[in-house]
Amino acid sequence: MRLALLLLLAPFAFACAQETPVPTAQDCVPPDAAFTTAGWQTDFCERIVDLASIRSGGPPRDGIPPLDAPAFVPAVEAEAWLSDAEPVIVLELGGAVAIYPLQILTWHEIVNDTVGGTPVAVTYCPLCNAAVAFERPALSSEGGDGERLTFGTTGNLRHSDLVMWDRQTETWWQQFTGTAIVGELTGMQLTILPTALVSWAKARAAHPDAPVLSRDTGFDRPYGRNPYVGYDDEARDPFLYDGEVGPQLPAMARIAGVIVSDEDGDAEREGAEAARAYAFRDLAEVRVVNDALGGEPLLVVWQPGTASALNAEALADSRDVGATGVFRRTVATPGGLQALTFEATPDGIRDVETGSIWTLFGEAVTGPLAGQQLDRIAHHDVFWFVWSAFQPDGDLWRPAR
Repeated sequence: MRLALLLLLAPFAFACAQETPVPTAQDCVPPDAAFTTAGWQTDFCERIVDLASIRSGGPPRDGIPPLDAPAFVPAVEAEAWLSDAEPVIVLELGGAVAIYPLQILTWHEIVNDTVGGTPVAVTYCPLCNAAVAFERPALSSEGGDGERLTFGTTGNLRHSDLVMWDRQTETWWQQFTGTAIVGELTGMQLTILPTALVSWAKARAAHPDAPVLSRDTGFDRPYGRNPYVGYDDEARDPFLYDGEVGPQLPAMARIAGVIVSDEDGDAEREGAEAARAYAFRDLAEVRVVNDALGGEPLLVVWQPGTASALNAEALADSRDVGATGVFRRTVATPGGLQALTFEATPDGIRDVETGSIWTLFGEAVTGPLAGQQLDRIAHHDVFWFVWSAFQPDGDLWRPAR
């Protein structure tokens, strides 16, 4: 009788098994998600962020096309299409220097490149004004390094910041922090490299022989034109951002943000313990800040002469917002490391101890310390709302009144 019952129920059990699909990674995405999973092989069950915080920015995957085989031209050739005040990213690594104009990065957002023998991704999120360079790691493999990651644009945003993806695992990455937030490599942290976001004139003067990213990209884009006209107006609201904004500054105010590793060495996680922002409006007033953060003696400097990439339609006509540099304010001496104190003078940045004059790139050009280079510290020149989103517990430096 039991056998007869099993035979009778078998078709129904088979039907039920057919009607119950095997869960997939896409099943971990809520039906009201503000982005599409179509065509993605990403494991959405592996994540460290709420998927509700991710939303489509409009373009599809790589609709803003990254540059995978960037071409470069000598500075003398770039002179024909770069104005003095235009903003550029300067990356110095392994004894080599490369210059990436924002008039190109605005239209591509990611350049997969190699500088000084190191594979890098140079990125720019216009909605955050976040210029960040990373080392591109290799996937682990038996017997040595595996394939190096290459990055593209997902077309999605989180806290209005670019969400990148890697083509090897289709993991999604937060551009501002360099953290894998969804997918196979979730939790992995990219190494952030120090860069300078400065004017073309300052970059050219400091590195006259450095190659410059070419406008010969293989894409037809109006390089030199700003598709985000007026976006950095402090009276406006950021695009697709509904998070909290610290009350100290307008959402679109520019700041230089510095993050020092916590005791676990996790320098870029959201809410890191030692994080401080310096408002451009305050830096423009004092020009030089001697500070300390997380036990590190810091020098934060600001100089005028660098235009916004997000103001006028033509970058050459954009308003001056200035540029910053962040360094350890110590130098090696026969007696060990010495912390210097800096001040702004008509001749430039001067250290009180020796009277040497230093550049925005942290190099002493005159005086007893001429030729010495301060250690660069990676920092973020971004809008205040971005800092509020990713470093809500960070403090804001204010000048003494």
